[in-house]
Amino acid sequence: MAKRFMCETLGTATLGLSMALAAPVAFALADIIETPARPTELAPQSLLNDATRAGDRVVSVGERGHIIYSDDQGQTWVQAEVPVAVTLTSVDFGTEQHGWVVGHSGVVLHSEDGGENWALQLDGLQAAELVIASKEDQIAELEARIEQAPEDEKGDLEWALDDLFFALENTQADMDIGPVNPFLDVWFEDENHGFVVGAYGMILRTQDGGQTWEDWGPRLDNPTNFHYNSITQVAGGALVLVGEAGQIHVSVDGGDTWDKRESPYDGSLFGVTGTGQVNEVLAFGLRGNTLLSTDLGRTWTMVPNEGGATLNNAAVADDGRITLVGNGGAVLMSANGGESFRPYFRTDREGVMGVVPLSGTSLLLVGEGGVTITDARGRNLN
Repeated sequence: MAKRFMCETLGTATLGLSMALAAPVAFALADIIETPARPTELAPQSLLNDATRAGDRVVSVGERGHIIYSDDQGQTWVQAEVPVAVTLTSVDFGTEQHGWVVGHSGVVLHSEDGGENWALQLDGLQAAELVIASKEDQIAELEARIEQAPEDEKGDLEWALDDLFFALENTQADMDIGPVNPFLDVWFEDENHGFVVGAYGMILRTQDGGQTWEDWGPRLDNPTNFHYNSITQVAGGALVLVGEAGQIHVSVDGGDTWDKRESPYDGSLFGVTGTGQVNEVLAFGLRGNTLLSTDLGRTWTMVPNEGGATLNNAAVADDGRITLVGNGGAVLMSANGGESFRPYFRTDREGVMGVVPLSGTSLLLVGEGGVTITDARGRNLN
């Protein structure tokens, strides 16, 4: 699961840049996806945005293309071979060996050796080309519908057509300055089937391990192209996707189709997790707003959060403990399935971006200060 210092400001900044900057910027942005990450012993102490397991191994990703992995519960780390130097936002493994990482400039990386070596599968220019082709197809289909539609239906269809033209023009403008839009999260079911999601409603699907990708955006109800921040699978098999403006989408058929759920909170949701119980969903985000559903998002309960810190990521331990982590050193723990949380704020107050449960009740936290090993409450053990 990805996280995310850029979500609230990305839209305005990127659109402004796409209008103002000239062609040379495209080459500068392209350079960072053609420059390998530099080896450094400081990678475990630098900004890390996400971490996950690949079997018994822990893999973490962060700034400057850093990908590090540990085979001893986070005590020592090895830096992986990575072909890009962009900030990486999220990592997921479909199997112990096959993993994917996404990040800024629309990069998608793949490893087939447990995270030791990575290859570039997709960049932002290629992703934009997919979206442009998809929107051109949508425009052609909608224009044909308008010609055949009754007069009383044409007005709404023409509004929808205007929205499509606007979205197409924005994507084409982005192409002029290079691969600027980030992917923010990635989820893979196995070594073939997965999704990457990100800014401006980007969602791409692959069914062949990333050899080819499809623009899946038209299949979701998001006409204003709000950012997608997080995607996960919950117990029972459903997929849940959350994002900007309270976006919550659920799929019960492996991502073929998606239903939009009504959200009790219309601010940004930065993360989503299951609780370990079938069809239960915990979504969370800006200012600590936390939502719990026991019926795949048909109804929601707002979970009290005393701290009010923005929440970035979550993990569920084998014993059922749920940990939420966030800005200002926030570490929240629930032992009752997410109905309530005990907050703890780490003394360094550095943002925590990811969490992985370790053996016993220990946690591996990653964030602004790199890697830290803590107890179940988030208090340092080393």
